[in-house]
Amino acid sequence: MSIKSGIPTELGTEKISKLLRQYAIPAIIAMTASSLYNMVDSIFIGHGVGPLAIAGLALTFPLMNLGAAFGSLVGVGASTSISVLLGQKNYDMARNVLGNVVTLNTIIGVVYMVAVYIFLNPILYFFGASDQTLPYAREYMEIILLGNVVTHMYLGLNAVQRASGFPKQAMAATIFTVIINTILDPIFIYAFDMGIRGAAIATVIAQILALIWLTKMFSNKNNVVHFAKGTYKLVPRIVKDILSIGAAPFSMNMAACLVVIVINQGLQRHGGDLAIGAYGIINRIAFIFVMIVMGLNQGMQPIAGYNFGARKFDRVHRVLITTIICATCITTFGFLVAEIFPNTFIKIFTTDSQLIAISREGIMIIFAFFPIVGFQMVTGNFFQSVGMAGKAIFLSLSRQLIFLLPCLLILPTFMGVKGVWWSMPISDAMSSIIAGFLLIHQIKKFKKENNGI
Repeated sequence: MSIKSGIPTELGTEKISKLLRQYAIPAIIAMTASSLYNMVDSIFIGHGVGPLAIAGLALTFPLMNLGAAFGSLVGVGASTSISVLLGQKNYDMARNVLGNVVTLNTIIGVVYMVAVYIFLNPILYFFGASDQTLPYAREYMEIILLGNVVTHMYLGLNAVQRASGFPKQAMAATIFTVIINTILDPIFIYAFDMGIRGAAIATVIAQILALIWLTKMFSNKNNVVHFAKGTYKLVPRIVKDILSIGAAPFSMNMAACLVVIVINQGLQRHGGDLAIGAYGIINRIAFIFVMIVMGLNQGMQPIAGYNFGARKFDRVHRVLITTIICATCITTFGFLVAEIFPNTFIKIFTTDSQLIAISREGIMIIFAFFPIVGFQMVTGNFFQSVGMAGKAIFLSLSRQLIFLLPCLLILPTFMGVKGVWWSMPISDAMSSIIAGFLLIHQIKKFKKENNGI
């Protein structure tokens, strides 16, 4: 590895395929671990508490998405800014971005926690809760909200760690949380007989321990991007850059929050509590493959950002194409798994025959066009990685709001629960077509600026 002032300069010189392996594999491992991290709670809750508890957990997805939206607003925006700044060799500004990340996450985390906690019951009922599932959802969210600042800070610092040239350390932090959560879940759920509340406590404790480790890493002044005195005061220019770039994943998660609310309401109306539980199971299975692609995207992000900042457009193009190919292979594999072995994976979460039957129908429909999801995700992340926030926002909104939301409002009227399931693959297909047009146009611009890639 070539190092200059503590920053890997290989991002602008090393072979793209090697760089993508070096940066993406740790991120993929970390994101896969993260998906397992979420699955662990669902598995232990499904077998240890019951099918209604799975439905209660599924009701918290919109709130979890909303929290993730604010976390990505800061974390992803800051990591992209830092990647570009490192490519420009502006190290002082990169340290200032890190300091502003800490302050922004603290402010947003506290405000979100207080606001949601006050109105938790009405929010959960609006999300599709029944009198049977509300207690489970509330017990889980009460604990998660108390640890909300920790969650935001952990996710934000982990994203910055990856972008500043230390993907393996970022991976280690994520894997650490999975291991701790997996150990603590059965202790709190079974040994302490705390049910779904125990799963939430295990999650928060794991994140606290990971945050302590990340704080220690960023306190090392030998690293170029580290905590420094005088960097915590919010700087309007830095905040604007972070929020403008982070607006794309923020809008995507906000839209996802709205969409999941509509999905849960439609499932409650046409299928009841178990249909919501089925969606919770399907969501966790799909999450595995989505998170692997997100890991690829995270590996691509510092490479694309650095070379875009250095105006090496040929390298930007190569990392984009390589990532698209890899992501498409992953989502195609997910499609095959869901269509050929649906029951095998559903039974990991529950033994309830009715819940298994509903989940099986749903997963086979939802995964119908899954092979193209990888292309769609990489394209949106690419525009975000090179600071083209407007295009990234449009792509994120096109699937969720322009296509998926109308389908969710119309199709269930004629098809019932199947209409909810079919809305998702239809929106995937339509938004991928839009992404393709935008990407082709951008590649042509790169070729023109670089005199032919």
